[in-house]
Amino acid sequence: MADARRQMVEQMLSGIERYNPDKLPTLESYVEYQSKENVYHLEANLAVLKLYQFNPSKYNRNITCQILLKALTNFPHSDLCYANLKDPSIKHIMFLADILESCNFQHFWNSVQIYPELYSQIVGFHDSIRKFVCHVVGITFQTIKRQTLAELLEELDQTLRHWVNKYGWKEQENDMIFIANQDENIKTKNITEKIDFENAAAIMAACR
Repeated sequence: MADARRQMVEQMLSGIERYNPDKLPTLESYVEYQSKENVYHLEANLAVLKLYQFNPSKYNRNITCQILLKALTNFPHSDLCYANLKDPSIKHIMFLADILESCNFQHFWNSVQIYPELYSQIVGFHDSIRKFVCHVVGITFQTIKRQTLAELLEELDQTLRHWVNKYGWKEQENDMIFIANQDENIKTKNITEKIDFENAAAIMAACR
């Protein structure tokens, strides 16, 4: 069923219907589906934002927040670029994106507590961020203190073992965890399309 729904949306996006505002409810429903089912479809979300830009009277703040939060869950792929928006929730999400890009994870977890109701819509939000944290740890550290890793992941000691096992890391003596021999890692950088909010400020103003 999930594949069928994705195929239906992709077929819609491949033609002129991509810019048909009558299709917006279908695409908005698909955004909510992504949030509930922990899946991600960048192109569909970009289409929603473009339709909001063309049809500001149809702007939906909640859907926009969900799209931005889903983009955060796709780190290290940076699907967000920045805009000066006055909406506190959206400004907060953009702020979180900035913190994630700077890898200030402890600050991120503290900041997440400001608007807890935002994230309740996004199934798997916190664990998706933890996967990004693990990605950064995996390409940065050879060994790391258990307590430091727990703070970066905001995990209790008993659940920390799940992430250690998931990524094949090894617990050592003196509460250290072996991550990887970084000399053997080849680091690459992928460039992906970004969610463009150059005109989002005008959209927000028109929707007041």
